[in-house]
Amino acid sequence: MKAAIFEEHGGPEVIRVSTMEVPEPGPGEVRIRIRASSVNHLDLWVRRGLPFQIPMPHIGGSDMAGVVDEVGAGVQNVKAGTRVVVDPSLDWEWFQGVRRGPDLDDPTFRVMGEHTQGGFAQFAVVPARNLLQLPEEVSFATAAAASLVTVTAWRALISRAGLRAGERVLITGGSGGVSTAAVQIARNAGARVFVLTSGPENCRRLLELGAHVALDRLSDEPRTLIRDATGPHGVDVVLDSVGAVLWPTLIRALTPGGRLVTYGATTGHGAETDLRHVFWKQLSILGTTMGSPPEFHAAMREVFQGRVRLPVHSRVDLDGVAGAHALLEEGQVFGKVVVEVE
Repeated sequence: MKAAIFEEHGGPEVIRVSTMEVPEPGPGEVRIRIRASSVNHLDLWVRRGLPFQIPMPHIGGSDMAGVVDEVGAGVQNVKAGTRVVVDPSLDWEWFQGVRRGPDLDDPTFRVMGEHTQGGFAQFAVVPARNLLQLPEEVSFATAAAASLVTVTAWRALISRAGLRAGERVLITGGSGGVSTAAVQIARNAGARVFVLTSGPENCRRLLELGAHVALDRLSDEPRTLIRDATGPHGVDVVLDSVGAVLWPTLIRALTPGGRLVTYGATTGHGAETDLRHVFWKQLSILGTTMGSPPEFHAAMREVFQGRVRLPVHSRVDLDGVAGAHALLEEGQVFGKVVVEVE
């Protein structure tokens, strides 16, 4: 089979298309004929190198949508030919206290395309329990663009932050996949949505997706923009993937009793926190990543019903995966780059 792989860590140039053996499904697994995947920031971090071992040569791509090609031993109620999208989270029980990894360098919780081989290939093997049947009216590209980022946004806002109608939420990194999904989830929940992004065109697109206020961080200091837009009341919830550079501003932007949910650190993980703001305003700082199987199903229902749609920046084939990495690394992507596999 054809696959976009890398055999060493580095820049986008380490990715190449090669011929690999078609994987065989084991007990409890199915093989999928991949029709679409998409590129996430997670793919960039995996390619650059993470503090744990990954299978090499490595096939990235956590998002997978396609058709069941072969069923492994013991798999029931899954038939070849079924159109499916894949829940990319593995061993979610780790977060429920059933099993514990000793530390972050030896994780028990895993993500497809990170700790395992992924969907930038013609075929992939996944656990049968991670499948969700895809309605006929939903395209493979739509499902692949949405799967990882929508469940991440859903868990962050609905499960972790407990976002309620009438609350005010600030979302950073507005052009990213999680953020574009989060804008719509927050709007659908009845919140007033502020989003921080870069450039007037991104602002326009985010307003079209449902944001009430879009702030262009290139036009002024983010602290000034956020303060002027949200006023003395501030916001009830912040959803952040930026990390160190914005962290003090985001802490100050929260109203008493506010919640800051973090799921990334694109500008660095060494954020400084003025603890006086935390205890005096009785703030909550919440971490989140990915989502549980029920959360994945709930998030994808929003996609299937058309209540959340992921903007597709561009579509590429397997030969275009390296270029898609470079585009995302340069901050030139609004929404998702979809990889369509023939």
